[in-house]
Amino acid sequence: MHARQRAEALLDQGSTRELIGPFDDMISPHLEPQNIVPEADDGIVIMKGQLNGKDSVIIAIEGAFQGGGIGEVSGAKIVSALEHVLADNKAGHTEYPIIILDTGGVRLQEANYGLLSISEIHNMVIALKQYVPVIGLVPGRVGSFGGMSITNALLSYVIGTDKARIGLNGPEVIEQEAGVKEWDSSDKNLIWNTLGTKQRQATGIIDEVVDDDVQAFRKAITAAIDGKKDTRRDQRGDFYLSLLDQLDPSQPLDIAGYDKLFKQVNVKAHHLDPATSGTVAGTKSRGRNWFELLTGIKNAKSDQSTVLHAQADGREYIAIVPDENNRFPRVRHGEAGLQEGYTVASVVNDLIKDDTDKPADQKTPIVIIVDVPSQAYGYKEELIGIHMSLAASASAYARARQAGHKVVSFIPGDAVSGGFLAQGLQSNRLVALDDLDITIQAMSKASSARITQRTITELEEATKHVPAMAYDIENYQKLGALYNLIKGVKGYDHDEQAVATVKAALDDAFKSLEDASSDLSFRYTNDIAVNGEAGGRKATNKVRALMDQQWNK
Repeated sequence: MHARQRAEALLDQGSTRELIGPFDDMISPHLEPQNIVPEADDGIVIMKGQLNGKDSVIIAIEGAFQGGGIGEVSGAKIVSALEHVLADNKAGHTEYPIIILDTGGVRLQEANYGLLSISEIHNMVIALKQYVPVIGLVPGRVGSFGGMSITNALLSYVIGTDKARIGLNGPEVIEQEAGVKEWDSSDKNLIWNTLGTKQRQATGIIDEVVDDDVQAFRKAITAAIDGKKDTRRDQRGDFYLSLLDQLDPSQPLDIAGYDKLFKQVNVKAHHLDPATSGTVAGTKSRGRNWFELLTGIKNAKSDQSTVLHAQADGREYIAIVPDENNRFPRVRHGEAGLQEGYTVASVVNDLIKDDTDKPADQKTPIVIIVDVPSQAYGYKEELIGIHMSLAASASAYARARQAGHKVVSFIPGDAVSGGFLAQGLQSNRLVALDDLDITIQAMSKASSARITQRTITELEEATKHVPAMAYDIENYQKLGALYNLIKGVKGYDHDEQAVATVKAALDDAFKSLEDASSDLSFRYTNDIAVNGEAGGRKATNKVRALMDQQWNK
């Protein structure tokens, strides 16, 4: 079944109404310039109605269009629908959101628009869970991959079929990034045994597996709603950090070995003390450079070598940094991996707890120092479920912001893919250095070319027409996502003037939040987003206006 058929079949007969449907012709403006035929609904079906008499909204992703990839229009349809569901629930009108996930994640032809949109979906899911369960279905044509696998981990309750697969990095991407010895993408049995729902249910990544049958789905959804089910996958950090303590990553790990380990975890509480000064310099990186400059901690060291945090000037600074000797080889260059996501979440969760009873203007502000070349690409990471680790980090930052903590991301280094979703994109404001050595994107060029079946030359040609596909920070500014692009400072600068300039920019970003909303709306309401000639979020705002018009008709 296709997305529209699934949505109509799940809702009670005669109760359905589609919003921003194909006849509204709200197509992506970014595909035709790349000679890609768009779809009139951009691959997303939003349908209101009732499910067993309960007011519900189905958000169905069409896996047959661009692999279910999320771009600007498709993302805006999902986010604006969820915003209206949240508003209805806040107003006392109970309404249940159900998301059908048939998606490869970011639509690479709209790369950075996709990352922004997915982070905004994450924000809304986390906000909605305070009112009603947010239910996910994974039917199985594509599965649930990429940044949308992080969405999967944030949902209250996830139901799938035996044809579904869930994972952050597809095997082809891992093979491209880490080599065929890490994961042979031609080994279909290994793929299904690792990412399929039988294994995923056994290790808590999916909650229920049913037949691909409308009545089976309706029954499972109704039970989840009536039971107010929420497995809180995004808040299981102590379990997974304890599991990782017991794991020897230098040894092979197969499915049977992991299943045995999963059942024998001795769970202990994990809390990371603030970084302290050391006598030996850590592995060089732009993130480490600026963490040490902004906190005044020289040769910063921590019990978790790849996560540094400390308070300075009344603010909490948090960075993911490389460690060339880390026992997990896939994070030695600063990637966000299993330990990194859960450890960051632990730090932020502790901060939320410590400041729970404080008024919003007294809650500790957070500076996320962003220098993440990607998420970790590895078989062990996928088997254990790295998407859940990154979800834990994204969730913690979003809940902190929603609770009143002001959150600013400072980007002196790379901001790529799931690493950026976990460490940066849940902030109220994004501030970056105007440094062309910064890479900001959804995927490396080599992997993106492979997945989109283009040459790197063709990929680079496409970036000339679509700023969201470009890899540099100056094109990123054209999208309207940045609050400030700091001129005259580079990632490895360390002089007093550079530090003063960055501190002034952070002060300005926090000052702008004094009377501002705690949501992410700045990204599509600022002048560049609304009026920018070379990008902006014009399509996003058109979708939002159309959803406002149609929601209560």
